[in-house]
Amino acid sequence: MKIYTKTGDKGTTSLIYGQRVLKTDLRVEAYGTCDETNSMIGLALSYIHKENFEGKEIIEKTFHKIQTNLFHVGAELATPKGKEVKWSLSPSDIEEMEQQIDLLDAALPALMNFILPGGHPAGAAFHVSRTIARRAERCAVALGEEVNPLVLSYLNRLSDLLFVVARYVNHKLGFAEHTLHSDKQ
Repeated sequence: MKIYTKTGDKGTTSLIYGQRVLKTDLRVEAYGTCDETNSMIGLALSYIHKENFEGKEIIEKTFHKIQTNLFHVGAELATPKGKEVKWSLSPSDIEEMEQQIDLLDAALPALMNFILPGGHPAGAAFHVSRTIARRAERCAVALGEEVNPLVLSYLNRLSDLLFVVARYVNHKLGFAEHTLHSDKQ
């Protein structure tokens, strides 16, 4: 199978079931942003590959499932209105993320101020992943009632998890959090 098809050379792409739409279609923006989130998570995980810290295996296992689920979210967003969704999320997918958030957050110092993204390259990449996930959520919201509410909840919770994981990785690898600076202090 060839990688290039040339079918998109005039600015269109196919949704699931073959419907052609412009590459600027909001649906394409939504599932494309999920793909971007997925890629950035992959980058973040590559930065912890050779690191050793408590909880690393849980993070890797959790995000392997999340990366798979993001393909399902993208497929759902790429399915035209009125067509059967071939892959979907379940409430347990969201509950699992909530459990991970609670577990990792319990190991962190209490959050008393806004923090600036950064730290270890993995922590910084998880922060970028969070902002991309938020954009994916905004795109999905803009699609309106066509979107499965579980998709919206999943993307919202994912950004929460990414925030906590960024903090956790930075904490475990000895990178201090920097708080928001104000000239009025």
